[in-house]
Amino acid sequence: MTRSLAGQAALIALAAVVAVIFPHLVNNYWLSVGITALFYAIVAASWALLVGYAGQFSFGQMAFVSMGAYTSGMLAKYYDVPIPLGIATGVVLCAITGCVIGYVCLRMRGPYLALFTVAFSEVLRIILVSEAEVTGGNGGLQIPSLFRGRSDLPYYYLGLVLLGGSLALMGWLVRSRWGLFFRAIRENEEAAAAAGVKVVRFRLLAFAIAAMFAGLAGGFFGHYVGILTPDIGSVDQMGLVVAMAVIGGPESLIAASIGAILVEFLLEALRAYEQWRLVLFALVLLLTVRFARNGLLALGADSVMRVFRRRDAATPARTA
Repeated sequence: MTRSLAGQAALIALAAVVAVIFPHLVNNYWLSVGITALFYAIVAASWALLVGYAGQFSFGQMAFVSMGAYTSGMLAKYYDVPIPLGIATGVVLCAITGCVIGYVCLRMRGPYLALFTVAFSEVLRIILVSEAEVTGGNGGLQIPSLFRGRSDLPYYYLGLVLLGGSLALMGWLVRSRWGLFFRAIRENEEAAAAAGVKVVRFRLLAFAIAAMFAGLAGGFFGHYVGILTPDIGSVDQMGLVVAMAVIGGPESLIAASIGAILVEFLLEALRAYEQWRLVLFALVLLLTVRFARNGLLALGADSVMRVFRRRDAATPARTA
């Protein structure tokens, strides 16, 4: 057990060191890819919290991303609201909307819940397209940047801090009593209600908390790219986030975020192969769903832990 814990600590320390020195090892293009990967990692982790822990399958996370981005962007552009305050406002609005969506969907399960969140995403996207005088429509809405200057370095480290903070908060949440209640609802809502869990309250909380982190990611990324289009909340983008989380491991916040980072870098590395990279991506996704239901990273982590456990078990036998 000691070796397994030491192995986990070593892997975490190595990942932290690589993340910190990454900007000094790559050019500006790959630094931009890294910032985008951090954005997707936060969204994938928030989706894993809602689906993998609370059992509420939703296609609405990217809609909350666009809501957070447009709220902050329009407040900064039209009313000169400080960007951090605008992002915080977007997060609050996403939380309120998440509660409303969760309340409307109280009696929905499985595919019905998924279809409702798809419809919500499309309605929001159509509104953003139609109200072009305010939102810029398909032509895009230019918004102020978060940092002055042309360097992407501040955005990278801010994204890294946001990802680390988001994972820490969500990790604390799933290890608390609330996380226990989320998992109880995921396994069997009727049994959870019979055991005294306030199912309605915690379903609403799950939607609201997941929406908050998605809105935070949207506000950050929107002010990084500097121009917003309705496509940021499209179903295609949501499908990409789902695939990232599934490949990494939907029942682990860290695995889902790492899956998002790896998929984003892999897609960019294979961009020269044009459509064939999407074929490879689809094959990886199909194999993951067929042979590794908990994700490739979770499968790899389990294999590594088994190796450490076997070594720990063998050590006393040799010393004896």
